[in-house]
Amino acid sequence: MTEKAFAQADAQWLSLIGEARKWCASPLGQLLLSEERRLLEEEQARFFGGYLVHYGPSAECPPEARQIQRSVRLGAPLPGVEIVCEEQAWPLGESAADVVVLQHGLDFCLSPHGLLREAARSVRPGGHLLIVGINPLSSWGVRHLFAQDALGDARCIAPNRVSDWLHLLGFALEKRRFGCYRPPLTTMAWQTRLAALERWGDAWQLPGGGFYLLVARKLVVGLRPLRQAQRVPMGKLVPMPVAKVSRRDSKS
Repeated sequence: MTEKAFAQADAQWLSLIGEARKWCASPLGQLLLSEERRLLEEEQARFFGGYLVHYGPSAECPPEARQIQRSVRLGAPLPGVEIVCEEQAWPLGESAADVVVLQHGLDFCLSPHGLLREAARSVRPGGHLLIVGINPLSSWGVRHLFAQDALGDARCIAPNRVSDWLHLLGFALEKRRFGCYRPPLTTMAWQTRLAALERWGDAWQLPGGGFYLLVARKLVVGLRPLRQAQRVPMGKLVPMPVAKVSRRDSKS
């Protein structure tokens, strides 16, 4: 399968996604994606509905959501993408999806705010938005500072910052998870020796994992209760004295 684009798109954006695809296919990218798949499958297993939308640079098929009727891949005009769109112009109606997954979408994009707004707009009230990003406070984040490949071009936005953005967009953070505690070493022998770090890190959920997973739910906008009209206290009615009419006066 060729990785050549089959439609016109922004050259800078298309180049960024293409380089990110190559990195995802490298041994380090595969190590990260394999750990992410496990966590995504666990989280997506509890969701149900009609549509799940996946956006990300990887060429691999995204993790399945068994209780979702239809999964759709959005993104650049590259093989494996079902609906081609710009990162800030998704061809979806508002509240069209039950679940939206941004897997390294914020890491490799031109406008993180614009992409996140599009994803948030597409989630129905009560639906969920899952965000996977490279953790800057990890050994992977340190390697990002010195990398000469696509990892060096990643934004690596901190999870706390993304959480603040989600709050402003009307989402409530339900869960924050971390994964891939092995350092980004290219030697497979060392990766095998350090495999135990995954069990320890997953058990304690230490914040030093190579990636983070945020699970946020879109809040349902309810009706605003009407304020009751303020009652002004009124004085008591005092009976007025009535003059007694004498029978003598009435006869005269």
